[in-house]
Amino acid sequence: MELRHLQHFVAVAEDQHFTRAAERLMVSQSGLSASIRALERELRAPLFVRTTRRVTLTEAGRALLVEAERILAQVRSAHEAVAAVQGVLRGTLALGTEQCIAGVHVAQLLAGFRRRHPDVEIRLRQAGSGALAEEVAAGRLDLAFAYRTQADDDQLRSVSLTSEPMTVLCHPDHRLAAAGAVLTPDDLAGEVFVDFHPDWGPRRTTDSAFAAAGVRRTVALEVNDVHSLLDLVDENLGIAVVPRHFRHKQPSLTALPVKGTGEAEYETVALLPPERATSPAARALVTLLETGA
Repeated sequence: MELRHLQHFVAVAEDQHFTRAAERLMVSQSGLSASIRALERELRAPLFVRTTRRVTLTEAGRALLVEAERILAQVRSAHEAVAAVQGVLRGTLALGTEQCIAGVHVAQLLAGFRRRHPDVEIRLRQAGSGALAEEVAAGRLDLAFAYRTQADDDQLRSVSLTSEPMTVLCHPDHRLAAAGAVLTPDDLAGEVFVDFHPDWGPRRTTDSAFAAAGVRRTVALEVNDVHSLLDLVDENLGIAVVPRHFRHKQPSLTALPVKGTGEAEYETVALLPPERATSPAARALVTLLETGA
């Protein structure tokens, strides 16, 4: 098995198309097809289901994809580690983040990193915490800034950034605003909620807190960006339970403390692979984050 076979396989799996993958890799389609066939012969299993429109992974292909991505990430890290020993940080920094993450100013951090390491290409992806954790574990991302998930195992470790309580945001004319009191999940039963996709950290935090309190809630208005959530609450279409720092983004809204969700329920972290698999670029970024230099 050669590395180029794995590179070709991953490209086809990502593009779900031989022609597009061949164009991206700048190889002939016949050469790419031959590479995949050689890999299938060696593994004695079909890796793709081929149709006239696209290709999809077989069960064997899905199993191989996880390992292939991890192997290629380790090879890349090996190249970058040698360059780092020689005093030059090169390669790629693949970073993921949730929107409006607390504890780190992502744009400012990356600007500082680029000034110090101009030979490193920065790639940024924004997604929910669940997806980001999976991509770090698979080696597709070097690290991610996200809500704390099930980390610190054989595939992930975490560095804490900050923690904060959750807050209820509502329109000033909403009945809850007049109460002006500390709320509990029971107080919010039956309300119309605005919230994020279930993969997002704030949504996961709120779902867990209400489940623990035995209070059922329905998210009627589901969005994938912070500004849409705040706009909907500002139009008095629902309330939101969000990390406390969100209240500063829309001062016109009423912010109320909420009990029963923990005093520091929302914790954000930097998710990284195990130390042995952490790239030099990711180490440099974490060092910059920790020192604030």
